[in-house]
Amino acid sequence: MSSTPNGSVIGPPLPPATNLPFAPPASGSVARRTMQESTYSPVPPPRHLPPDAPNVLVILIDDAGPALPSTFGGAVRTPTLDRVRANGVGYNRFHTTAMCSPTRASLLTGRNHHRVGSGQIAELANDWDGYSGHIPKSSATVAEVLRQYGYATAAWGKWHNTPAEETTKAGPFDRWPTGYGFEYFYGFLAGEASQYEPNLVRNTTSVLPPGTPEDGYHLSEDIADDAMAWLRNHKALKPDQPFFMYWATGAIHGPHHIMKEWADKYAGAFDDGWDAYRERAHEGAKAAGWIPEDAELTPRPDSLAAWEDIPDHQKPFQRRLMEVCAGFAEHADVQAGRVIDEVERLGYGDDTIIIYIWGDNGSSGEGQNGTISELLAQNLIPSTVDQHIAALEELGGLDALGTPATDNQYHAAWAWAGSTPYQGMKLLASHLGGTRNPIIIQWNGRIAPDVLPRSQFHHVIDVVPTIYEIIGISPPETVNGVPQDPIDGVSLAYSIDDRDAPGRRRTQYFEIMGSRSIYADGWMASATGPRLPWVPGAPPGIRTWTPDQDRWELYDLEHDWSQSRDLASEHPEKLAELKELFAIEAARNDALPIGGGLWVPVMHPEDRISPPYTEWELSGDTVRVPEFCAPALGNRPNTVTMRVRLGERANGVLYKLGGAGGGLTCFLADGVLTYEYNLFLIQRTVIASASPIPAGEITIQVETSYVEPRPGGPLRVVLRIDGDEVGSGTVPVSAPLLFSANDCLDIGRAYGGAVSRAYADRMPFAFDGRIDHVHIAYGVR
Repeated sequence: MSSTPNGSVIGPPLPPATNLPFAPPASGSVARRTMQESTYSPVPPPRHLPPDAPNVLVILIDDAGPALPSTFGGAVRTPTLDRVRANGVGYNRFHTTAMCSPTRASLLTGRNHHRVGSGQIAELANDWDGYSGHIPKSSATVAEVLRQYGYATAAWGKWHNTPAEETTKAGPFDRWPTGYGFEYFYGFLAGEASQYEPNLVRNTTSVLPPGTPEDGYHLSEDIADDAMAWLRNHKALKPDQPFFMYWATGAIHGPHHIMKEWADKYAGAFDDGWDAYRERAHEGAKAAGWIPEDAELTPRPDSLAAWEDIPDHQKPFQRRLMEVCAGFAEHADVQAGRVIDEVERLGYGDDTIIIYIWGDNGSSGEGQNGTISELLAQNLIPSTVDQHIAALEELGGLDALGTPATDNQYHAAWAWAGSTPYQGMKLLASHLGGTRNPIIIQWNGRIAPDVLPRSQFHHVIDVVPTIYEIIGISPPETVNGVPQDPIDGVSLAYSIDDRDAPGRRRTQYFEIMGSRSIYADGWMASATGPRLPWVPGAPPGIRTWTPDQDRWELYDLEHDWSQSRDLASEHPEKLAELKELFAIEAARNDALPIGGGLWVPVMHPEDRISPPYTEWELSGDTVRVPEFCAPALGNRPNTVTMRVRLGERANGVLYKLGGAGGGLTCFLADGVLTYEYNLFLIQRTVIASASPIPAGEITIQVETSYVEPRPGGPLRVVLRIDGDEVGSGTVPVSAPLLFSANDCLDIGRAYGGAVSRAYADRMPFAFDGRIDHVHIAYGVR
């Protein structure tokens, strides 16, 4: 047994399931005709929790593979994770879903991701139940349940579980964090954000960052500061109320944004490349006791470049990308440590369970060949490394990486190295490199530290029932009148107390965008699916792909830690059995159609989430409209008509969509009307009037039409003043999907990132005239 003499984390048998909310208590006072005749006897508020109910702090790092942290033998210094491991117990066969929104939905509900509508990220949801992006109220979150039991609940950082079409200031808000049981939220709703210029919300209000990059602002620090302030307020006002905190940093999801001094800490650390790093990390994980001595190092896929194949002139770029990521990761871990420090400083240390999950999936290969603007991959736009290096030189060279000027992300081979010793990475639910992420649990005084990891097979859906069992409550039968779906998770509590206890999770399926696998009693069957995340562009034949075309592999995980030996040909009966089991689990969990998450991003981008309107009437101060909810000015024929009043040689932004990593903007610079289309930094198209626009009341029109009517095709842009053409040009390549996952449409000023470098040093470059009216309509008028 590993628990301390203070007792096991497993409490008494759980009470019967409840219906939430609890009925209010009857008054103990009796009202009669006069106060003298009445009885005044208030009943103390009922307590539904045991007196020693612990606080819970869940820390979640984004897009981080197990071979990065020093805690597990990697090169990235993670002092906070080191400390939590030293004071707690870890699981080296814990698993996620291989993708952001799906993992987070499962983590918060205890249900499989398709069952809660999260088979794909929220921005690329579609109409099938398993991919809708809507977590049903029949699967109440742990925050909602704990709140009704009496916990204070709060969340920070990345959310990524609100349908993209519901993220504007107009709501609806029932699927925002505060609609899912969190009494307080501060962070961003989307899947990623600029760490310097994020689009933030506090509860249900859009807010601007409290500082600028020039002030030293960074999002990871901001959410740590805010969480610490919340803790201080809680201590001052409700010190005896237990709390549930969910602190989910946006690091190390792209873009990799970090201050130069943090990246410089790793100068030279990765000079020998990803193949050598993978070997070092493999030996380091063994030395750290995190993986067994007989764990095999799986080979690099043939389709992923070897370090020695990288041209010498490109290697400094590739090295610096990894240095930036490493600094970004260490910085995020240090911010998590600041939150833990505050928990302890306020006296909550021995009463708080800390659950630290390193990665909501494996390391991300969405940077593909190394990029200065990582949404190129989602838009399936091919580019060359030399294009990126050339564009980077215009921004100041390698030192621009990690700054607000770029949206950089490392080469996919660094992601492969970060997921050592496993095959694959994020987006591959078929292999452990996409799904095996460390979890560490600390509870001072109740969990005896144990440096030896637990190796029971577990999944992110198991966190919620673990919390319930430790606290001593049962999953409710109904919540707010809605009958509840069964919990899919299996509590980890039995193994916290006993490192060698037989594992209780016997079966688990995985599926992301057609990549899939099934685990059962030590065996795993895997099918890679139709695409590899590190290969640019859409795979040939993707529109006609069916899961029947895939080859399945078979692994004996009890004797093959890293999926290094495919036994499909040796055990065809076992493979057939597991394939049938996967079909059953997929149907039972609403994972059909298999590969349904591919519908929008690679098969039908025209079906992406978008507003139902074809015309908009906006005011001159409309700002912070998330791109998914804004007019598609960069990839739909449209006309923007603005009635404005100009002074002499007017300046300022008329509108902008997107951010520094990609977008479009129309602005005035010393009276010259200028339109710029920033294709993810690698190509900029600037169209301007030949001379300054005279002062006065005028109508400005920007007409955009396809030269060739196909996604990503060239665009014709015409600028008009009072009906007369003053400028025109062609955008050679357009963004078929979107410019930004988190930035917005702004009228009259540019919040967020600077689409154009022409005004980057004058942000938000507010228009110095007056915008009376903005009309946007699809089609050219």
